[in-house]
Amino acid sequence: MRSINLHLQAIVKILFIIQMITVGIAYGKAKQVINIAYLTQEQEAPPPMSNLDPLIKDKGVLGAELAIGDNNTTGEFTGQQFVLKKFIVPKDGNVVAVFDKEIADKFHYVVSGLPVDQLNPLADSDKAKQKLIFDVATIDDGLRNELCRKNVLHILPGRAMRADALAQYMLKKRWIKWFLVIGPLQEDRLFADAIRRAAKRFGIKIVEEKTWEHTFDARRTAQSDVAVFTQVDDYDVLVVADEQGLFGEYLDYRTWLPRPVIGTQGLIATAWHRTHEQWGAVQIQSRFKERAGRWMEEQDYAAYLAVRAIGEAVTRTRSDDVNRVKDYMLSDQFALQGYKGNPLSFRPWDGQLRQPVLLAAPRSLVAVAPVEGFLHPKTELDTLGYDQPESKCKW
Repeated sequence: MRSINLHLQAIVKILFIIQMITVGIAYGKAKQVINIAYLTQEQEAPPPMSNLDPLIKDKGVLGAELAIGDNNTTGEFTGQQFVLKKFIVPKDGNVVAVFDKEIADKFHYVVSGLPVDQLNPLADSDKAKQKLIFDVATIDDGLRNELCRKNVLHILPGRAMRADALAQYMLKKRWIKWFLVIGPLQEDRLFADAIRRAAKRFGIKIVEEKTWEHTFDARRTAQSDVAVFTQVDDYDVLVVADEQGLFGEYLDYRTWLPRPVIGTQGLIATAWHRTHEQWGAVQIQSRFKERAGRWMEEQDYAAYLAVRAIGEAVTRTRSDDVNRVKDYMLSDQFALQGYKGNPLSFRPWDGQLRQPVLLAAPRSLVAVAPVEGFLHPKTELDTLGYDQPESKCKW
C-alpha cells in the first residue's frame, strides 16, 4: 500500500510539472509587451566649476535601463515584457517632429529628459495628448502649478519641495535667521522665490538678501570678495541660490562670520545622493555603479522611478491602457518603493511624485525630510511643496 501511494504521489508530481511547463509555454507566448520611449535632447554642457567634476552625458537613461531589468524580472511571472528605446534629439533638432515620426504611433509611455522650455510644447502637440509623459529632468514649480499639463507626471522634487525640506530642518535646529545670496540667472531667482516662500511658511526670517555680482574666478578674488560681500547683520545660515554652480562653492569657509551654507551648495536638498545608504539604498547604489561605472545621479534615480512606476501600475492593473494606468497611478492604491522609507505616490492635483527629500552634505547624509514633528492630515509628505489647497494646477 505504501509503495502504491508513493507511485501515485510521483505521478501527481510529474503531471503537475508537465501542466506548469505547458502553462508556462503558453503564458510566455502570450506575453504582453509594454513599450517605453526615453526622449531627450542634446544640451550645451555648462563649464565645470572644477576639474574634479566629471562631465556626465548620459544622466537618466542608465537609470531607466536598470528599471527595465527590474520590471522584466517581475514580468517573467506576470506574462509581461517591458521594452525601452531611447531617442536623443540633436541640439538643433525638432523634438516634436522626432516625437511625431518615431514615437507617437509606437509608444504609450514617454520618459522625458527634456528641459523646461521643451516639455510643454511636446505635451501640447496633437499626437502627445493621449500619451503619458514622465518628466525626469525639471524642478520648475510653474510646470507643477499654472503651467501644468494633465498628460505629464513629474518625478523630481520641485524647488518648493526642496526649499521646504531645508526650512523644516533649519526650524528644528532653530537656525531661523537667514542671509540669502542669489545668483545672476533666472533659475537662481526661481530658487530664491522658493526659499522666500518656505521662510514665510515656516516662520523663518530672511534678514538680508544680496545678488552675487562678483567674478566667478575663485583663484583670483573669491577669498577677498566673499569676506567683504558677507559683512551683513548677524544671521544663522547663509542660503545660496546658484543652480549652475558658478560661485556657490566659494562661499563655504570664506564668509565674514563663521556660518554654515545651505541651498544649492553646502547642505543641499535632493531626490538622491551617493551618501544615502538606508532602506536598501546600498543595494541599488551598488547595482547602478556596477552597471554604469559611476554614482547614480538625481536624474538617473528619477528615470528609474518613472520606469518602475509604469511597471508597478501595468502589473497591478493587468492593462496597458494609458487612461487606466494613469487613473491607478493617481489613486490611493498606488504605492512605489523608492529606497527612502515611505512608499512614493503621485499627487492627484498636479502629478507631482510625493517623496522624502534627502538633506545631504558633500560626504554625508544629514537628514531626511519631512522632518519628524511636521504633521499633515493625510500624509507628512504633503508638508513638502504645494499642498492641494495651494495648488494652481487646473487639470
